[in-house]
Amino acid sequence: MPVTLHPVDRAAWEADAQAQVDLARIYADAPSERLPASVDDFIQSHLAGGHRYLCARFNDRLIGAVAQRDDGSAWWLSHFCIRKPTRRRGVGTRLLTLVGQAAQAENRALRAELSQLQLADQVLLTRLGYRLEQHSGFYELLMLEGGQ
Repeated sequence: MPVTLHPVDRAAWEADAQAQVDLARIYADAPSERLPASVDDFIQSHLAGGHRYLCARFNDRLIGAVAQRDDGSAWWLSHFCIRKPTRRRGVGTRLLTLVGQAAQAENRALRAELSQLQLADQVLLTRLGYRLEQHSGFYELLMLEGGQ
């Protein structure tokens, strides 16, 4: 599955009606306990804060996303979700690999608040070659030698 990384910020969101539909569908598939608000409020609030979504794109459709905020030295990741019809097909693995590569290219550390990484997320990150270093309130996602 040729999945590419597609960032969606406020400008991209406003310019692309299909991105609006796709991102809403992605988060509509998320377990309700993972979102702090309704899907529309969650998306709008994140974008209004000057943040963006890093999305998995396949055949001109967004099929997965992770909310990202950049503090200048690290990318803070949260709310990772893949559309139900494309789960268990390697989309999440590919998305996280692409995010890691993009962060490395921009010399950014990857971080996630402790509350944002459920056990399944931690297992996936470990399988991808990350070591999760716990700090006060967050994990630093460190790529191990030989990881993707």
